[in-house]
Amino acid sequence: MNIGVYSHYFTPEIGAPSARIYDLAQQWLKLGYQVQVDTCFPNHPTGQLYPGYKRQMYMHEQLDGVNVHRHWTYITPNEGFLKKTLGHISYLPSSLLFSNRHMPSIDITIGSSPTFFAAMAAAYTGWRRRVPFVMEVRDLWPEIFVELGVLRNPTLIRALELLEFALYRQATRIVTVTEAFRQSLIERGVPSSKIFTITNGADIDYWQPMAAPTELQQELGLDNQFVVLYIGAHGISQALSCILETAQKLNAFSQIKFLFVGEGAEKAELIKRAQQLQLNNVQFLDPVNKEKVKKFYALADVCLVPLRNIPLFSTFIPSKMFEIMAMATPVIGSVRGEAAEILQRSGGALVTEPENSSALAEAILDLYEHRGKVDAMGCAGRKFVIENYSRGALATKYIEVLNDAIANYKNG
Repeated sequence: MNIGVYSHYFTPEIGAPSARIYDLAQQWLKLGYQVQVDTCFPNHPTGQLYPGYKRQMYMHEQLDGVNVHRHWTYITPNEGFLKKTLGHISYLPSSLLFSNRHMPSIDITIGSSPTFFAAMAAAYTGWRRRVPFVMEVRDLWPEIFVELGVLRNPTLIRALELLEFALYRQATRIVTVTEAFRQSLIERGVPSSKIFTITNGADIDYWQPMAAPTELQQELGLDNQFVVLYIGAHGISQALSCILETAQKLNAFSQIKFLFVGEGAEKAELIKRAQQLQLNNVQFLDPVNKEKVKKFYALADVCLVPLRNIPLFSTFIPSKMFEIMAMATPVIGSVRGEAAEILQRSGGALVTEPENSSALAEAILDLYEHRGKVDAMGCAGRKFVIENYSRGALATKYIEVLNDAIANYKNG
Protein backbone atom coordinates (compact mmCIF):
# COMPACT_ATOMS: atom_id res chain seq x y z
CA MET A 1 0.00 0.00 0.00
CA ASN A 2 1.26 3.46 -0.96
CA ILE A 3 -0.23 6.00 1.46
CA GLY A 4 -0.50 9.67 0.46
CA VAL A 5 -0.83 12.06 3.39
CA TYR A 6 -1.84 15.70 2.88
CA SER A 7 -1.05 18.00 5.77
CA HIS A 8 -0.25 21.68 6.22
CA TYR A 9 2.26 20.74 8.97
CA PHE A 10 5.10 18.22 8.98
CA THR A 11 8.54 17.51 10.38
CA PRO A 12 10.85 19.29 11.13
CA GLU A 13 8.09 21.56 12.44
CA ILE A 14 7.22 20.93 16.06
CA GLY A 15 3.71 20.43 17.36
CA ALA A 16 0.97 17.82 17.49
CA PRO A 17 0.10 17.59 13.75
CA SER A 18 3.63 17.02 12.50
CA ALA A 19 4.47 14.66 15.38
CA ARG A 20 1.38 12.54 14.72
CA ILE A 21 2.02 12.17 11.00
CA TYR A 22 5.76 11.60 11.33
CA ASP A 23 5.40 8.97 14.06
CA LEU A 24 2.61 7.12 12.24
CA ALA A 25 4.62 7.21 9.01
CA GLN A 26 7.63 5.68 10.75
CA GLN A 27 5.49 2.87 12.11
CA TRP A 28 3.87 2.27 8.71
CA LEU A 29 7.29 2.02 7.10
CA LYS A 30 8.25 -0.62 9.66
CA LEU A 31 5.12 -2.55 8.69
CA GLY A 32 6.23 -2.54 5.04
CA TYR A 33 4.08 0.25 3.60
CA GLN A 34 5.16 3.25 1.53
CA VAL A 35 4.39 6.79 2.70
CA GLN A 36 4.36 10.08 0.80
CA VAL A 37 3.59 13.41 2.44
CA ASP A 38 2.28 16.47 0.59
CA THR A 39 3.09 19.53 2.71
CA CYS A 40 4.51 23.06 2.93
CA PHE A 41 8.02 24.31 3.49
CA PRO A 42 8.59 24.20 7.25
CA ASN A 43 7.93 27.55 8.94
CA HIS A 44 5.54 26.92 11.85
CA PRO A 45 5.20 28.55 14.37
CA THR A 46 7.47 31.55 13.67
CA GLY A 47 6.57 32.18 10.04
CA GLN A 48 10.27 31.92 9.15
CA LEU A 49 11.69 29.18 6.95
CA TYR A 50 13.68 26.57 8.84
CA PRO A 51 17.45 26.41 8.19
CA GLY A 52 18.35 24.45 5.07
CA TYR A 53 15.20 25.41 3.14
CA LYS A 54 14.61 28.21 0.64
CA ARG A 55 11.56 29.73 -1.00
CA GLN A 56 10.72 27.80 -4.16
CA MET A 57 7.70 26.28 -5.87
CA TYR A 58 8.54 22.62 -5.22
CA MET A 59 11.06 20.44 -3.45
CA HIS A 60 11.31 16.70 -2.89
CA GLU A 61 13.22 15.19 0.01
CA GLN A 62 13.43 11.93 1.90
CA LEU A 63 13.10 12.17 5.66
CA ASP A 64 13.82 8.90 7.43
CA GLY A 65 12.32 6.88 4.60
CA VAL A 66 9.29 9.14 4.00
CA ASN A 67 8.98 10.77 0.57
CA VAL A 68 8.16 14.40 1.32
CA HIS A 69 6.80 16.71 -1.38
CA ARG A 70 6.96 20.38 -0.37
CA HIS A 71 5.31 23.22 -2.23
CA TRP A 72 5.10 27.00 -1.99
CA THR A 73 2.59 28.60 0.38
CA TYR A 74 2.15 32.13 1.65
CA ILE A 75 4.30 32.22 4.80
CA THR A 76 3.30 34.41 7.70
CA PRO A 77 3.97 34.49 11.45
CA ASN A 78 1.44 32.68 13.63
CA GLU A 79 -0.56 35.83 14.24
CA GLY A 80 -3.44 37.59 12.53
CA PHE A 81 -6.45 35.57 11.41
CA LEU A 82 -6.56 36.92 7.84
CA LYS A 83 -2.85 36.33 7.14
CA LYS A 84 -2.98 32.84 8.60
CA THR A 85 -6.08 32.06 6.56
CA LEU A 86 -4.34 33.22 3.37
CA GLY A 87 -1.44 30.91 4.20
CA HIS A 88 -3.87 28.02 4.66
CA ILE A 89 -5.75 28.75 1.44
CA SER A 90 -2.56 28.89 -0.62
CA TYR A 91 -1.86 25.25 0.27
CA LEU A 92 -4.60 23.96 -2.04
CA PRO A 93 -3.60 25.36 -5.47
CA SER A 94 0.11 24.81 -4.80
CA SER A 95 -0.48 21.22 -3.76
CA LEU A 96 -2.46 20.43 -6.89
CA LEU A 97 -0.15 22.33 -9.24
CA PHE A 98 3.24 21.29 -7.88
CA SER A 99 3.45 18.47 -5.32
CA ASN A 100 0.60 16.30 -6.54
CA ARG A 101 2.03 15.51 -9.96
CA HIS A 102 5.20 14.16 -8.30
CA MET A 103 3.26 11.61 -6.20
CA PRO A 104 2.79 8.44 -8.27
CA SER A 105 0.88 5.26 -7.50
CA ILE A 106 -1.09 6.42 -4.48
CA ASP A 107 -3.49 3.73 -3.22
CA ILE A 108 -5.25 5.91 -0.64
CA THR A 109 -5.21 9.56 0.42
CA ILE A 110 -5.41 10.94 3.96
CA GLY A 111 -6.33 14.60 4.40
CA SER A 112 -5.44 15.87 7.85
CA SER A 113 -7.65 18.71 9.06
CA PRO A 114 -7.06 21.38 10.07
CA THR A 115 -6.72 22.76 7.60
CA PHE A 116 -9.70 22.14 5.32
CA PHE A 117 -7.47 22.99 2.36
CA ALA A 118 -5.17 20.03 2.96
CA ALA A 119 -8.24 17.81 3.28
CA MET A 120 -9.62 19.29 0.04
CA ALA A 121 -6.38 18.45 -1.78
CA ALA A 122 -6.61 14.85 -0.55
CA ALA A 123 -10.30 14.65 -1.46
CA TYR A 124 -9.68 15.97 -4.98
CA THR A 125 -6.76 13.58 -5.51
CA GLY A 126 -8.88 10.66 -4.32
CA TRP A 127 -11.65 11.59 -6.75
CA ARG A 128 -9.26 12.26 -9.64
CA ARG A 129 -7.25 9.06 -9.22
CA ARG A 130 -10.19 6.90 -8.17
CA VAL A 131 -8.78 5.89 -4.82
CA PRO A 132 -10.40 6.18 -1.38
CA PHE A 133 -10.12 9.41 0.61
CA VAL A 134 -9.81 9.27 4.40
CA MET A 135 -10.45 12.47 6.31
CA GLU A 136 -8.57 12.86 9.57
CA VAL A 137 -10.26 15.24 12.00
CA ARG A 138 -7.84 16.68 14.55
CA ASP A 139 -9.94 19.78 15.40
CA LEU A 140 -13.60 20.54 14.88
CA TRP A 141 -13.48 23.24 12.21
CA PRO A 142 -15.18 25.72 12.02
CA GLU A 143 -16.83 25.06 15.40
CA ILE A 144 -13.70 25.81 17.40
CA PHE A 145 -13.35 29.28 15.84
CA VAL A 146 -16.99 30.05 16.62
CA GLU A 147 -16.48 29.01 20.27
CA LEU A 148 -13.34 31.14 20.54
CA GLY A 149 -15.12 34.14 19.06
CA VAL A 150 -12.80 34.33 16.05
CA LEU A 151 -15.62 33.70 13.57
CA ARG A 152 -18.83 35.70 13.95
CA ASN A 153 -20.13 36.15 10.41
CA PRO A 154 -23.13 33.77 10.00
CA THR A 155 -22.72 33.55 6.22
CA LEU A 156 -19.06 32.59 6.46
CA ILE A 157 -19.78 30.10 9.25
CA ARG A 158 -22.51 28.47 7.18
CA ALA A 159 -20.27 28.28 4.11
CA LEU A 160 -17.52 26.57 6.11
CA GLU A 161 -20.01 24.11 7.61
CA LEU A 162 -21.24 23.21 4.11
CA LEU A 163 -17.63 22.60 3.04
CA GLU A 164 -17.02 20.53 6.19
CA PHE A 165 -19.96 18.23 5.47
CA ALA A 166 -19.11 17.93 1.78
CA LEU A 167 -15.74 16.51 2.84
CA TYR A 168 -17.40 14.13 5.30
CA ARG A 169 -19.74 12.87 2.57
CA GLN A 170 -16.91 12.24 0.12
CA ALA A 171 -14.68 10.51 2.67
CA THR A 172 -14.75 6.72 2.54
CA ARG A 173 -13.71 6.71 6.18
CA ILE A 174 -13.25 9.44 8.80
CA VAL A 175 -10.62 9.18 11.55
CA THR A 176 -11.04 11.33 14.65
CA VAL A 177 -8.41 11.85 17.34
CA THR A 178 -10.93 11.71 20.24
CA GLU A 179 -14.05 9.70 20.92
CA ALA A 180 -15.82 12.97 21.76
CA PHE A 181 -15.14 14.21 18.21
CA ARG A 182 -16.62 10.97 16.86
CA GLN A 183 -19.76 11.36 18.95
CA SER A 184 -20.10 14.99 17.88
CA LEU A 185 -20.04 14.01 14.20
CA ILE A 186 -22.57 11.23 14.77
CA GLU A 187 -24.91 13.65 16.56
CA ARG A 188 -24.62 15.97 13.55
CA GLY A 189 -25.73 13.24 11.16
CA VAL A 190 -22.51 11.63 9.92
CA PRO A 191 -22.98 7.83 9.72
CA SER A 192 -21.30 6.12 12.66
CA SER A 193 -20.17 3.23 10.43
CA LYS A 194 -17.65 5.41 8.63
CA ILE A 195 -16.06 7.09 11.71
CA PHE A 196 -13.18 5.57 13.67
CA THR A 197 -11.19 6.98 16.60
CA ILE A 198 -7.40 6.74 16.50
CA THR A 199 -6.13 8.85 19.37
CA ASN A 200 -2.77 10.53 19.58
CA GLY A 201 -0.06 8.81 21.54
CA ALA A 202 3.71 8.71 21.92
CA ASP A 203 6.66 6.97 20.33
CA ILE A 204 7.72 5.21 23.51
CA ASP A 205 11.16 4.41 22.08
CA TYR A 206 11.90 8.08 21.43
CA TRP A 207 10.22 9.64 24.48
CA GLN A 208 12.13 7.80 27.18
CA PRO A 209 13.06 8.92 30.70
CA MET A 210 16.43 10.62 30.97
CA ALA A 211 18.35 12.54 33.59
CA ALA A 212 17.85 16.29 33.72
CA PRO A 213 20.49 17.76 31.36
CA THR A 214 23.03 19.50 33.58
CA GLU A 215 24.23 21.79 30.80
CA LEU A 216 20.73 23.11 30.16
CA GLN A 217 20.11 23.57 33.89
CA GLN A 218 23.26 25.64 34.23
CA GLU A 219 22.57 27.62 31.06
CA LEU A 220 19.17 28.68 32.42
CA GLY A 221 20.30 29.10 36.02
CA LEU A 222 17.98 26.34 37.27
CA ASP A 223 20.29 24.32 39.52
CA ASN A 224 18.34 23.03 42.55
CA GLN A 225 15.14 24.65 41.28
CA PHE A 226 11.67 23.10 41.01
CA VAL A 227 10.89 23.63 37.32
CA VAL A 228 7.30 24.09 36.12
CA LEU A 229 7.27 23.88 32.33
CA TYR A 230 4.83 24.98 29.68
CA ILE A 231 6.04 24.16 26.18
CA GLY A 232 4.04 24.69 23.01
CA ALA A 233 1.88 27.24 21.25
CA HIS A 234 1.32 30.59 22.97
CA GLY A 235 -2.12 31.20 21.47
CA ILE A 236 -5.71 31.95 22.35
CA SER A 237 -6.53 28.32 23.12
CA GLN A 238 -4.15 27.78 26.05
CA ALA A 239 -5.13 30.48 28.59
CA LEU A 240 -1.49 31.08 29.51
CA SER A 241 -2.36 34.25 31.41
CA CYS A 242 -3.74 31.91 34.08
CA ILE A 243 -0.25 30.41 34.48
CA LEU A 244 1.11 33.92 35.05
CA GLU A 245 -1.51 34.44 37.75
CA THR A 246 -0.36 31.15 39.29
CA ALA A 247 3.27 32.28 39.15
CA GLN A 248 2.26 35.47 40.94
CA LYS A 249 0.62 33.45 43.73
CA LEU A 250 3.80 31.36 44.12
CA ASN A 251 6.31 34.20 43.76
CA ALA A 252 7.31 33.88 47.40
CA PHE A 253 8.63 30.33 46.82
CA SER A 254 12.09 31.11 45.51
CA GLN A 255 12.81 27.56 44.32
CA ILE A 256 9.76 27.30 42.06
CA LYS A 257 10.50 28.53 38.54
CA PHE A 258 8.14 28.75 35.57
CA LEU A 259 9.42 28.22 32.03
CA PHE A 260 7.45 29.17 28.92
CA VAL A 261 8.97 27.67 25.76
CA GLY A 262 7.42 28.35 22.36
CA GLU A 263 5.89 30.98 20.15
CA GLY A 264 2.46 32.32 19.25
CA ALA A 265 0.14 35.26 18.86
CA GLU A 266 -0.20 35.84 22.61
CA LYS A 267 3.47 35.68 23.55
CA ALA A 268 4.32 39.37 23.37
CA GLU A 269 1.34 40.25 25.56
CA LEU A 270 2.27 37.53 28.06
CA ILE A 271 5.83 38.87 28.35
CA LYS A 272 4.46 42.38 28.87
CA ARG A 273 2.06 41.13 31.54
CA ALA A 274 4.82 39.26 33.39
CA GLN A 275 6.87 42.45 33.45
CA GLN A 276 3.92 44.44 34.78
CA LEU A 277 3.47 41.89 37.57
CA GLN A 278 7.22 42.01 38.30
CA LEU A 279 7.46 38.24 38.27
CA ASN A 280 10.99 37.07 39.04
CA ASN A 281 10.06 33.39 38.81
CA VAL A 282 9.18 33.30 35.08
CA GLN A 283 11.35 32.84 31.98
CA PHE A 284 10.23 32.99 28.35
CA LEU A 285 12.26 31.06 25.79
CA ASP A 286 12.16 30.65 22.01
CA PRO A 287 10.67 27.54 20.38
CA VAL A 288 12.99 24.56 20.13
CA ASN A 289 13.32 21.48 17.93
CA LYS A 290 12.13 17.99 18.83
CA GLU A 291 15.42 16.89 20.37
CA LYS A 292 15.52 19.97 22.58
CA VAL A 293 11.86 19.43 23.56
CA LYS A 294 12.94 16.08 25.00
CA LYS A 295 15.62 17.81 27.06
CA PHE A 296 13.12 20.31 28.43
CA TYR A 297 10.73 17.51 29.40
CA ALA A 298 13.63 15.88 31.26
CA LEU A 299 14.56 19.19 32.89
CA ALA A 300 11.02 19.78 34.22
CA ASP A 301 9.74 18.56 37.56
CA VAL A 302 6.20 18.99 36.27
CA CYS A 303 4.69 19.98 32.91
CA LEU A 304 1.51 22.00 32.44
CA VAL A 305 -1.15 21.13 29.86
CA PRO A 306 -3.77 23.91 29.91
CA LEU A 307 -6.80 24.73 27.75
CA ARG A 308 -9.30 27.58 27.80
CA ASN A 309 -12.47 27.17 29.83
CA ILE A 310 -14.92 26.76 26.96
CA PRO A 311 -17.30 23.81 26.42
CA LEU A 312 -15.84 22.59 23.13
CA PHE A 313 -12.41 22.05 24.68
CA SER A 314 -13.87 19.25 26.80
CA THR A 315 -13.74 17.22 23.56
CA PHE A 316 -10.01 17.85 23.01
CA ILE A 317 -7.05 15.68 24.05
CA PRO A 318 -3.75 17.62 23.93
CA SER A 319 -1.28 15.19 22.39
CA LYS A 320 1.72 16.50 24.31
CA MET A 321 0.44 14.89 27.50
CA PHE A 322 1.32 11.43 26.12
CA GLU A 323 4.88 12.49 25.27
CA ILE A 324 5.36 14.05 28.70
CA MET A 325 4.11 10.99 30.55
CA ALA A 326 6.22 8.71 28.34
CA MET A 327 9.22 10.72 29.59
CA ALA A 328 8.16 9.89 33.18
CA THR A 329 7.49 13.55 33.93
CA PRO A 330 4.29 14.34 35.90
CA VAL A 331 1.54 16.39 34.24
CA ILE A 332 -0.86 18.94 35.65
CA GLY A 333 -3.72 19.14 33.20
CA SER A 334 -6.06 22.12 33.38
CA VAL A 335 -8.59 20.33 31.22
CA ARG A 336 -12.03 18.73 31.24
CA GLY A 337 -13.78 15.86 29.51
CA GLU A 338 -11.93 13.05 27.78
CA ALA A 339 -8.46 14.50 28.45
CA ALA A 340 -9.19 14.86 32.17
CA GLU A 341 -10.50 11.30 32.34
CA ILE A 342 -7.35 9.91 30.65
CA LEU A 343 -5.03 11.87 32.93
CA GLN A 344 -6.91 10.78 36.04
CA ARG A 345 -6.72 7.12 34.97
CA SER A 346 -3.01 7.38 34.22
CA GLY A 347 -1.77 7.88 37.77
CA GLY A 348 0.82 10.21 36.23
CA ALA A 349 -1.11 13.46 36.48
CA LEU A 350 -3.12 15.88 38.56
CA VAL A 351 -6.18 17.56 37.06
CA THR A 352 -7.44 21.05 37.84
CA GLU A 353 -10.28 23.15 36.49
CA PRO A 354 -9.30 25.18 33.41
CA GLU A 355 -8.39 28.83 34.08
CA ASN A 356 -8.38 28.34 37.86
CA SER A 357 -5.06 29.80 39.02
CA SER A 358 -5.69 29.00 42.70
CA ALA A 359 -6.29 25.31 41.99
CA LEU A 360 -3.23 25.21 39.73
CA ALA A 361 -1.08 26.82 42.44
CA GLU A 362 -2.28 24.24 44.98
CA ALA A 363 -1.44 21.35 42.63
CA ILE A 364 2.07 22.71 41.97
CA LEU A 365 2.67 23.20 45.69
CA ASP A 366 1.50 19.65 46.36
CA LEU A 367 4.20 18.26 44.07
CA TYR A 368 6.81 20.75 45.27
CA GLU A 369 6.29 19.67 48.87
CA HIS A 370 6.05 15.93 48.12
CA ARG A 371 8.98 15.07 45.85
CA GLY A 372 8.43 11.33 46.31
CA LYS A 373 5.03 11.79 44.71
CA VAL A 374 6.71 13.31 41.67
CA ASP A 375 8.80 10.17 41.10
CA ALA A 376 5.87 7.81 41.65
CA MET A 377 3.64 9.75 39.24
CA GLY A 378 6.38 9.76 36.62
CA CYS A 379 6.70 5.96 36.72
CA ALA A 380 2.94 5.47 36.64
CA GLY A 381 2.53 7.81 33.69
CA ARG A 382 5.10 6.05 31.52
CA LYS A 383 3.64 2.63 32.31
CA PHE A 384 0.18 3.90 31.38
CA VAL A 385 1.32 5.26 27.99
CA ILE A 386 3.20 2.06 27.14
CA GLU A 387 0.11 -0.01 27.87
CA ASN A 388 -2.48 2.23 26.22
CA TYR A 389 -1.08 4.91 23.90
CA SER A 390 1.96 3.55 22.09
CA ARG A 391 2.26 4.93 18.53
CA GLY A 392 3.11 1.44 17.27
CA ALA A 393 -0.21 -0.04 18.39
CA LEU A 394 -2.13 2.99 17.14
CA ALA A 395 -0.44 2.81 13.72
CA THR A 396 -1.48 -0.84 13.36
CA LYS A 397 -5.05 0.09 14.23
CA TYR A 398 -4.92 2.88 11.63
CA ILE A 399 -3.76 0.45 8.92
CA GLU A 400 -6.82 -1.70 9.65
CA VAL A 401 -8.99 1.35 8.96
CA LEU A 402 -7.12 2.09 5.71
CA ASN A 403 -7.49 -1.51 4.51
CA ASP A 404 -11.18 -1.34 5.36
CA ALA A 405 -11.50 1.91 3.39
CA ILE A 406 -9.85 0.36 0.31
CA ALA A 407 -12.08 -2.72 0.48
CA ASN A 408 -15.21 -0.60 0.95
CA TYR A 409 -14.25 1.72 -1.92
CA LYS A 410 -13.70 -1.20 -4.31
CA ASN A 411 -17.04 -2.76 -3.35
CA GLY A 412 -18.89 0.56 -3.39
